[in-house]
Amino acid sequence: MALSVKNNLTWLQVQRYWELLYVLVVRTLKVRYRGSILGVYWSLLNPLIMTGLYTAIFGATFASYYDNSIVNYMLAALTGLLVINFYSASTSQALSSVVGNGALLNKIRLPVSVFPVSMIAANVFQFSVGAFPLLAIMTFINSKSLVNVLALLFPFLALILVSTGIGFLVSALYVFFRDLPYFYELITFVIWISSPIFYPAAIVPKAVQPFLNLNPLSPIIESLRQITLSGSLPDLGLIWGALLSGIIILALGWTSFHIWRHQFMDLL
Repeated sequence: MALSVKNNLTWLQVQRYWELLYVLVVRTLKVRYRGSILGVYWSLLNPLIMTGLYTAIFGATFASYYDNSIVNYMLAALTGLLVINFYSASTSQALSSVVGNGALLNKIRLPVSVFPVSMIAANVFQFSVGAFPLLAIMTFINSKSLVNVLALLFPFLALILVSTGIGFLVSALYVFFRDLPYFYELITFVIWISSPIFYPAAIVPKAVQPFLNLNPLSPIIESLRQITLSGSLPDLGLIWGALLSGIIILALGWTSFHIWRHQFMDLL
């Protein structure tokens, strides 16, 4: 009897969490795209423009690393930009989510973790209807395989795990350190420049590669490119590396958030 009551309470808590998450995600998307003509598809404009610029500047130089194909370099750059843009937008928005809803948390008892998660979820929806179909089309054209198209879900899942873990961490830290956004801009730039976005990973000196391998986005980008551009079956080693880094970062971020959570209300 006691176990049944406990299970019912747990189910009600989960249901309430998902309902609240849905409301917050819808609210975020409505505010973000109110009056917008293209809506979520504006998120594709920046990476497409940057891809054109990178191709014009570096395409001829780095095409040799992509089967001497300017088109392949262009697709590789676009893949990297989609990953870094998702990460940057998701984590930056999650950073201020707890503090930004401090007044609401002081009035109503809500699960604090739902706010950073809602920011990640809003960007997941945006990516799913905007960038992901484009990646799927690119992958099918290059590989002619539905297996590769379905395999795209695994590095995307790893990207979500990494972004959620970092989102938990920075949203918690921002409660204590209000100068964090300025510092986090620098961190995001370091992650961007150390990710093989507009350059192939092969040109990085061997002495520097161990440091760049600490970047959790690198295996995600390499896995997406292998699935999208190679035309061969997905590399399970790359997929597993991307997922493992995502799981580790999510665990660290959630643990930190959970440990510090009881101090939030005194500072909001």
